[in-house]
Parts: sequence; C-alpha cells; structure tokens
Amino acid sequence: MKTRKKIILLILGIAIAVLIAVYIAWFRPPKGYSGPVESISVGFQPGQTATEAYVAQDKGFFTKNGLNVTIKHYDSGIEAANGMLLSELDLAGVAETALVYKAFEHQAISSIACANKVDSLVFLVGRRDRGIENVSDLSGKQVGVPLQTIGEFYLSRFLELHGMSTHQITFVNTSLSQSVKALTNGTVDAIVTMQPYVEALKNQLGAGGVSWIIQSGQVLFGMFVGKNSLITQHPDLVKRFLKAIEQANGYIIKHPDEAKAILKNRFNYTDEYLELVWPGNNFSLSLDPSLITAMEDEARWMIKNNLTTEKTVPDFLKYIYIDGLKAIKPEAVNIIR
Repeated sequence: MKTRKKIILLILGIAIAVLIAVYIAWFRPPKGYSGPVESISVGFQPGQTATEAYVAQDKGFFTKNGLNVTIKHYDSGIEAANGMLLSELDLAGVAETALVYKAFEHQAISSIACANKVDSLVFLVGRRDRGIENVSDLSGKQVGVPLQTIGEFYLSRFLELHGMSTHQITFVNTSLSQSVKALTNGTVDAIVTMQPYVEALKNQLGAGGVSWIIQSGQVLFGMFVGKNSLITQHPDLVKRFLKAIEQANGYIIKHPDEAKAILKNRFNYTDEYLELVWPGNNFSLSLDPSLITAMEDEARWMIKNNLTTEKTVPDFLKYIYIDGLKAIKPEAVNIIR
C-alpha cells in the first residue's frame, strides 16, 4: 500500500513538474535583446509631447533593446525633419504637417509610427492693449506664427471657423522659443505658440492677455519619421526602437506620477503645469486611417493657400512604413495598403 502511495505521489510530482515547465516555457517574458548595441540619434521639439522618448531613455528601455540613443532638441518638428535629411539625426519626432511638407518635396522619408496624439496644445495669445478682445479684432494685426508648422495650419483653420481669412492679418515668422519675447516686447500683437510658452505668457501678461485654443478639435499626431534608406537597411533597428517606445508608453500609463517626475527633472516643470497639460496627451503607438485623413486635409489646405507648387494631394500611403509597428504591435496598425 505504501509502495502504491509512493508511486502515485511520484507520478503527481512528475506531472506538476511538467506543468510548471510548460507554464514557464509559454508564459515567461521573452528574453531581452542580446545583440550588439547600436548608437542612434533622435531629434524633436522638447516638452511633454515627447514624454515617451524621455521615459525610454531614463528607464533604460532603449538600452534593453540594444540602442544607445542620443536625444537632440529642435525648435520645431520641421527643423528636426530638416536635420534628419541633413544627416544630423537618424530619426525625427514631428507633427504630421512636417511629413506633408516633405511629401510635397518628394523626400524619401516615412513615418514609422504615431507615438502620441495631443489635444489642447496649440494656442493663440493676444495683447488686450493692442485692441484684441475678440477673434475679429485680429484683423489688421501682426500675428507671430512658426511657419511650415502645424501652428500655421491651426491658425488658418481657426480664422476660417470665425469667418475670417489669413489675408486679414500679417504673418510674422516667429519660432516657438522666441514667442514669449516677441509678444511681451510688442514685436507682434498676437502669437501662435504651444505649451509651456502659453503658461509663461499667461503669467507675464496676466489680465492684459487673451487666449484661445486653436486646434478646433483636431489632434496633433506626434510621430517618428526616418529616411527610407535607414528603414530598409536597418528594419530590426526600427523594430527595437518602436519596442522601446511601446514599453515607455506602457510605463507612462501604469506609472504616470513617475513619468511626470522624469519631465520635472528635465525641464523644472511644476506639478501644477503637468496636471494642466497631462490630460491632453494620448500615449499609444498607432498607424490608423485618421492620420491619413489629417494629412490629406492639411495637404489640400497647403495647395489652396499656395504653400506648395504641387497641385495634387500626395499618396500618403507611400510615406507610411507599417512593417516595424506591425511586427511588435499588430493590433495598432489599421492602415490597409
């Protein structure tokens, strides 16, 4: 009887061991990247809209995926894209407008993924002492705006929605980093700018300033783009970069306070500022039809306003690389070629 009991216990022990081995084989986390470390540079406009890149760097997600990433800051996405085309960068973080401009130039670049969809980011701030109380008061005024950026598109659409035209104002090309100075010293009567400059202007102007969110319900698609030559020659690098960004976005969602702390350490942001801007971000990798729709809309606007010599909307599917994101997060790819 004892022998039989021992045999049963032995069989149960073997069965449990087998089940444990199967569980570990199927459900344990995959091993990290074990190949050679590659160095790349990524450039974009600094701030909370690129939180995923800062988190990926600070929490070691780039390193775990075999990447030594150098982050470079540019005043706008279009400048980052230009830097990439001049081989200053390997990848650039841009809004979709930059890709539209580069598509009209027939540049051989592609979006590898959208990493963040941002709302309530772009504002128009005016000075009351220049007679600006309502949108209609902008007529005849000098308005600073960073040209060839999504801010220019948002301003144009905002004016149209309020029964005005860009012909009623004078555009003054003003970079984001100079927006606070340009408005406070009176170089312009109003300025198109983004956070955190909006809060700086509100603090300096106080009751003497008036502001409007000018995105008109359209999100900004924060994406990463690369030269087609890099993408085709180094597809594994693209996948590992996107995997690190996906891991960072997952961390941001699970640990928002820790992610905010990373931004605070980099930019000296206050808790109040981060609480204000945080809800406007949607950190999630994607490639979906809404991106194509937005770029086609902006392309038609550029043609209408003679901001390009081209007369037809580009086929933006030719400027989207889906294989990298499809390999690491297939459910995030909803663009059908």
